[in-house]
Amino acid sequence: MPDPRERLIVALDVSSAAAAQKIVAALGDSARTYKVGVQLYTAEGPQVVRHLIASGREVFLDLKYHDIPNTVSSAVEEAAKLGVRMLTVHASGGGKMLRAAVDAARNTNATTMVLAVTVLTSLDQRDLEHAGVRGSVVDQVSRLAALAIASGCHGVVASALETATVRAELGDDFLIVTPGVRPAGSRHDDQARVVTPAEAIASGANYIVVGRPITEAADPAAEAREILAQIA
Repeated sequence: MPDPRERLIVALDVSSAAAAQKIVAALGDSARTYKVGVQLYTAEGPQVVRHLIASGREVFLDLKYHDIPNTVSSAVEEAAKLGVRMLTVHASGGGKMLRAAVDAARNTNATTMVLAVTVLTSLDQRDLEHAGVRGSVVDQVSRLAALAIASGCHGVVASALETATVRAELGDDFLIVTPGVRPAGSRHDDQARVVTPAEAIASGANYIVVGRPITEAADPAAEAREILAQIA
């Protein structure tokens, strides 16, 4: 992907379609792919996805489906019908659920990619221990990534702190999307495992997700261009 804009996903973590449209307009051609997560989707529903796609943008639908296989399969089918480029499921939902998601996407829209979330970037070692997970964060990420790839997922969502290990263990024939990316000097907010854009790409990520550092900037387009320069 020679054009760095192909590697940047801007998170539209806002509460209305109007707010999302304002960000998209401000960014212009500095970004092509946008993340629609649970906040915006809950507020506005599928129409906000349709509008983005109709305007020529690509959508990373980050709803992190996690339910019984039949329910997830049905949800993925609806998402694929919308034409989203990528969508997320939780790897911890298990192999049957992951395979059901992959099959639903393949049978509905062959261009929709299913990505499995490993360990949220807001969690650290202590959080996993409190949840009863044994081993280190990287151990858990590796286990879930291996399950996801074996189940047919197109890739995983993982912090860049674990990406190099995942690549070493599982190879390069799948996508890694890295959230929790913050330019040097930015606030970490509620993220626990944070890296810079350049660090994320260098570690093996195909895509980075950046939200507040861009969307809350005085000049979103200028901030996006700065990040693009770092990952070029």
